[in-house]
Amino acid sequence: MNTLHLIHNAAPDAKRQPCLREMTAKVVRRYLQDMDGTACDDLYAFVLAEVEPALLGEVMAHCQSNQSKAAEILGINRATLRKKLQHYGIGAD
Repeated sequence: MNTLHLIHNAAPDAKRQPCLREMTAKVVRRYLQDMDGTACDDLYAFVLAEVEPALLGEVMAHCQSNQSKAAEILGINRATLRKKLQHYGIGAD
């Protein structure tokens, strides 16, 4: 079992750092408040377009650009990862 899986499934602890879900909720809540009644269309696509390239970039950096290892950590196949990297221009010179 890898470390990421253990952290993801860790039991709640009063002394722990906020989990990714809590941090995401806080950021989305703040974003909606900052919109102050302005129409907010396609928030789902907006959030994914912000989060996905950051996730892919960080995992690729962690794996020293090893796409096979990154795909395994992300739980997607390598071809899907390559397509996403190309879409976001990650790793392209």
